[in-house]
Amino acid sequence: MNKTRKITLFSIGLLLCILFLGQPHAAQAASTSALFNKAYKDFHSLKDNRSRARYRSNWLAVEKQFSAIYRRDVDGPYAPKSLYYLGRTYEELGIHSGLKSDFRKSVDYYSRCASRFTKHGWADDCIYLRAEVRYKRLNEWTNARRDLATIIVKYPQSDMAPKARALLKKMGDYDKFVAEASGKAAPRKPAPTAKATPAPVISNGNGHTDPPNFQHLDNIRYTSSDEYTRVVLEMDGKTSFRYKMLQPAPEHNRPHRLYIDLNKTHLGNGVDRATNVSDGILKQIRSGQKDKQTTRVVLDFLTMQDYKVFPLQNPFRIVVDVYSPDASQAQEQAVASPKQTTRTKTNVTGKFKPSYKSKRLSGDLVEQLGLTIKTIMIDAGHGGKDPGARAYNIREKDVNLRFAKLLGEQLRQKGFNVIYTRTTDKFLALEERTALANVKKADMFISIHCNANRSKQINGLEIYTLNLAKTNAAVRVAARENAVDPRSISDLQFILADLAVNSKMKESRDLAKGLQTQTLREVRRKYRLKDMGVREAPFYVLMGATMPSVLVELGYLTNYTENKRLQSETYLTYLARGLVKGVMAYKAQIERYAMR
Repeated sequence: MNKTRKITLFSIGLLLCILFLGQPHAAQAASTSALFNKAYKDFHSLKDNRSRARYRSNWLAVEKQFSAIYRRDVDGPYAPKSLYYLGRTYEELGIHSGLKSDFRKSVDYYSRCASRFTKHGWADDCIYLRAEVRYKRLNEWTNARRDLATIIVKYPQSDMAPKARALLKKMGDYDKFVAEASGKAAPRKPAPTAKATPAPVISNGNGHTDPPNFQHLDNIRYTSSDEYTRVVLEMDGKTSFRYKMLQPAPEHNRPHRLYIDLNKTHLGNGVDRATNVSDGILKQIRSGQKDKQTTRVVLDFLTMQDYKVFPLQNPFRIVVDVYSPDASQAQEQAVASPKQTTRTKTNVTGKFKPSYKSKRLSGDLVEQLGLTIKTIMIDAGHGGKDPGARAYNIREKDVNLRFAKLLGEQLRQKGFNVIYTRTTDKFLALEERTALANVKKADMFISIHCNANRSKQINGLEIYTLNLAKTNAAVRVAARENAVDPRSISDLQFILADLAVNSKMKESRDLAKGLQTQTLREVRRKYRLKDMGVREAPFYVLMGATMPSVLVELGYLTNYTENKRLQSETYLTYLARGLVKGVMAYKAQIERYAMR
């Protein structure tokens, strides 16, 4: 074999070897490209679909895709793009959730992209988006100015530079921060904060400082009165927890205390270490880092009270309901000795007692024992950033508010004291609505909603009370109103079993039946209206209510005929008149029951 032929064969073999060895890498690159394209499409599809964008689980599914792509090759061509879209995913999630923790994660991913891939074409985009989040969402103006100045100095020819100049001029101190970024002025040290940072949180610029799968306690809020307090612990992710009541320690001046330990959780920077409540039930709420893996929240009681603890999803939060001593004991004493108790006004929080059948009570005592309806809270569902169902360019939140005011006015004309959870287009968390009803000591709670279904043929009136969902349709409605995945509805079973002690479930069913009957009767005088029945489902907005509570689905916005009717003042007036007649019938029913 001559030399030329040997060289030729060797060259061919070498080429085949190179091609063979290069195939896995090429295949991986092609696969990564396909995965990124799918994640990209899923992100933009979700962003443009307002109904799906409400669910946290959908955004986390997209986040999972981009995270997998980044881990696949942390130095590959799709790594910076994945970090960029992880930042955008959490920014969009923050817009829908309102949680600062989501915006912090967005800032973190933008930072990682900009710092690791400084020469990548998207680095300046990440810095600009980080500046916008800090400026608009986190109120970190100094850091935002520095980001904008960095773009102006280091990326003067980029497409983000004009935007950065305009925004920095709008924010002020343009020359100062540009000079600082150019190295012509010493950077000013950040002003000392009033509080020491209680625990590490996600970094605002240099990557993660927390171990994987750690969450943060971002906020503690409460709604309070002398007979009821609701405390809500807002988290940036789901975590396990435990709680326990501690006996008082008089020698150390310590009352009864309820502590809640949040596992794999750090205390957020914005959370107060101690909040004075002093409402007759709670003295104060304390929080701190018990150890490196546990955040502890402590509720100090003024006197021993009844309490319930339960979690809610999307976003994950832990709710603590604290009640005054069971008023049902006071009721029984009042029935036994009317003369001794007619001077004391007592609000009923316990269940309706059949023992009243054999006791004839005076009208004054019926009122004093809370066995009548005087104050009604009307809850216009959704609002603000939560539009609810939408169809044919109509938003549920607008119909709900319009009808709530109409219903309230008719109830006022009948002599009821009417209060509202909202009278404007503002957002309220679901658990805040029931808490307001308890704090305001309402005798009835009516939550107003409109329904939706994939089938445009479905229509009709239905009214719900709090209980386990018994049909797939009830699961669907509860999931939509709770803004959670339908699969999570089953997780509420153990919660409801515990809450049933304080919720007036039987009275709520009686109220719902009367409202449904009277409304159908009234509306059918002029319109055909399908009876979708009285149903039960685990609605967040009804959980923990200490009064008869119902959720009314006025009709289906997705049904063309019903959608048009729900825009009609005449039709809404008929619906309102029917509900008012139902309320009047229920009021008469419980007063007759007590007077027997």
